[in-house]
Formats: sequence, structure tokens, C-alpha cells
Amino acid sequence: MSLPSSSAVMRPSTLHLPQGAWATVLDCLCEHFPAIDRATWLARMQRGRVLDGDGAPLNAAHPYRVGLRIHYFREVAEETPIPFEECVLHADEHLLVVDKPHFLPVMPAGAWVEQTLLARLVRRLGNPQLVPLHRIDRPTAGLVLFSTNPASRGRYQALFRERQIDKHYEAIAPALPQLQFPLQRATRLVAGEPFFRMQEGPGTPNSETRIEVLERRGALWRYALYPVTGKKHQLRVHLAALGAPICNDPFYPELTAALDAADDFERPLKLLARGLHFRDPLSGEPRTFTSRLQLDW
Repeated sequence: MSLPSSSAVMRPSTLHLPQGAWATVLDCLCEHFPAIDRATWLARMQRGRVLDGDGAPLNAAHPYRVGLRIHYFREVAEETPIPFEECVLHADEHLLVVDKPHFLPVMPAGAWVEQTLLARLVRRLGNPQLVPLHRIDRPTAGLVLFSTNPASRGRYQALFRERQIDKHYEAIAPALPQLQFPLQRATRLVAGEPFFRMQEGPGTPNSETRIEVLERRGALWRYALYPVTGKKHQLRVHLAALGAPICNDPFYPELTAALDAADDFERPLKLLARGLHFRDPLSGEPRTFTSRLQLDW
């Protein structure tokens, strides 16, 4: 028996129709999402991929009404397959712990819908209630925690919000023999150029990372990284600012590849979400999870 596609069990996106003068829902959707042409919306409707608030399929003639709740499923015509598999490390009635490979996004975004960790797991486990409790960058490999149960989700989300989870990363980057380790990097991270990059700027620090050296191999060292905060690209920016950009990083310290450049699967970013440790908010017991992945020198 073949498995259903992940979109068959994933939750759709929701839109409450804005104020306007459109005659039909279709007209509204076409103007609200200009990057998606009319023929695509028509095809989605014909396949039952646009629904009303009660889950009934909408057709092209359905009249527009301001505030009408619409559900639709994101689709990408041709997604590049990610030739690496995730590995489930732990599953119970509340938590799912997974090793994410390099290059695989955690959540649908942009050009990625089916080739995402969430979509793969929903299809594999048949649980549309899966929600990631945190995210790691698409180029980064390692541990990702998912909530499997809406009833307990808020308790686990609070661990991340209140910084009650200890995170441990590893990275391979150039040696820094001139510095004394361990060291603490605390700086202010602000938006950089282009828009998807970050940079250090003046002002009160809003990011902090503890950095240790685990192994020295000539010009390259393996570092342990303990982020105190969780700013976008924090570990990548901090190491690059110290003079040790993570190996195969196309964004730092200089931009060497466009955001939409094709992946070079032979050159993964040498960054791994290695460990997570926290006290379970339900049982009170300490819990530790460790990635089975290893960074290749």
C-alpha cells in the first residue's frame, strides 16, 4: 500500500479574505498572491486544494466575501530532491527528536514544501499535529525537537522561550591560535546586506555564544559552541567575526553564493546541532539528546 503524500495530512495555510471589490474568491487570491498565476489557482481548485472554513472545496465561481476564511495548500511545481535522509532518534506521546541532514529545511518556505523535514515526518508518521519546537538553518545538520501533542505543546515551547534548554553545537573552522579558549562572544547582531545576512554592529549586545576547542588538526579546529541566545545566523557570524568562518559557509564573512543558488551537496556547511539538555516540564526528569551525525573533516 502506498503512503499518502505529505500534503494530504499536513495542515493547510489560512487566509481571511481582506477588504476589496473582487467578484470571486479566485479574483481575490490572484491579486493577493501575484506570484501565483490564475491558471495555478484554478488547477488547485480543481484538485480540491482550496477550501472554505468548514473544509469544503471552493470552485472558481465562489463569490468573494470580506473576512471569509480560506484554507489552501502550498505547492511548488518542481522541487529539487534532497538526497539525504532524516533519522528519528526518539518518539513518545509528547516529543519527537530527529537528526536533520544538511540542506533539508525544517519548515515549508519559498521553493520548499515536500522536501522539508516537517513534510517528510508528517508523511512518515501520519501525524498532522507535528510542530517543530525550534528551527535550525537549512544548511545546518543535527537535532530538531517536535511536539507531537497539542495538549502539552505549550509546556515544551516555554522551555525555548524562557531559555531553559542547553544547546550544544559543533563546527569545523580555521584555527585561532592567537586567542585564549574557552571564550565568550557577546555582540549586537543587526540586519546586514543583502537582507538575508546578519552582521555585528554597535550597541548593547543581544547575542552571546560560549566557544571551546574540542580538537586541533593543523589549520582546522573542531569547536564546541554553546549559544546563550538564539539570533539568526548567530554562530556563523560570531565565528566569522573572530576570524574563523565555518567551513563551506557561502554567506560569511563574504557572500560567495546567491540565496537561490543551487546546492553543492559535496560541500555542506560544517555546522552540527550536536546536543540538547533540559528538564522535562511534565515529568521533571532531566533529558539529554545527542546527534548521531558527525562532521567530516
